[in-house]
Amino acid sequence: MSVYTTLSLKEVQVFAAPYGLTVTALNPIQGGIQNTNYFLVCDNGTQFVLTLFENMDEQGAGELVPVLEHLGRQGLAVAVPLQYDGQAIHVLKQKPAQIAPRLMGHHPVPATVQQTRSIAIAQAQMHLALQDFPLERAEYRNHAYWLQVAAQLKPTLNFADLTLLNEVLGLFDALTSVYPDRPKGFIHSDLFRDNTLFEGDHLNGILDFYELNQDEFLFDIAITLNDFCTEYPDVSLNEVRAQAFLEAYETVRCLTEDEKSCLEVYLAMSACRFWLMRMQVAQKNAEEGRMGDDILQKNPLEMRNMLIERLKFVTA
Repeated sequence: MSVYTTLSLKEVQVFAAPYGLTVTALNPIQGGIQNTNYFLVCDNGTQFVLTLFENMDEQGAGELVPVLEHLGRQGLAVAVPLQYDGQAIHVLKQKPAQIAPRLMGHHPVPATVQQTRSIAIAQAQMHLALQDFPLERAEYRNHAYWLQVAAQLKPTLNFADLTLLNEVLGLFDALTSVYPDRPKGFIHSDLFRDNTLFEGDHLNGILDFYELNQDEFLFDIAITLNDFCTEYPDVSLNEVRAQAFLEAYETVRCLTEDEKSCLEVYLAMSACRFWLMRMQVAQKNAEEGRMGDDILQKNPLEMRNMLIERLKFVTA
């Protein structure tokens, strides 16, 4: 949610008018790494989020609208995009764009035990709600995708990083071949604390479904558990919160025995995926000259350090 495309108030007012909105102010959102986002303030005090999709075409951006509508009907705290002329995605500055209600609240820093339980329950509900959802995406960021990213990055890695990457990939292949019962479905893929909003311990919003992906549920669990149970810059896992997360998740969907056996290597592998992603984004930003205060670039070393920490549990 960095700002890659600068917009004027006039441009936004013209774009928002067909939605029936009179915008009086807009504020750029710094955070995230994929799209351009602004908060919109309207004349009646209501607030919305305008998103410009920087790396998707109209079809790709529109794929997510029925997903959000479905989750909203299931009672999950998501922002369903507004529509006019029967569609939610329109074009602004030659890019797909949408407007959705702004969900209010705060990112949990650090997360409480109850907030950790709440997001685990919501994640399990999402997994069940979307398990058989009829959606085909143009590109799935599954394990095969990340193996391709790893192969692309390997020539740029130093010896220590290359050794670390090969170690986690080898452990993952060895363990998952022994434990094959790992269910798949649609997963959020990016359910970090900064993609959630809480008022106290109450979950008000789940944000940023742009990485929605067909993959193993265990990857989604590992991604979210890693973040909600870590207090950066310390990357060690908070065992109390981790246990609370898993117990809460299983009140909705029980983990298979194979999932339980693979959890520790998935915690390491999910850290590895985000280490790779952050290196990939850093390279792209450098190639395209993206820089400045409006561009958020997360530190790959944070995920590298987490990967090393999580590997201790796998190899112990």
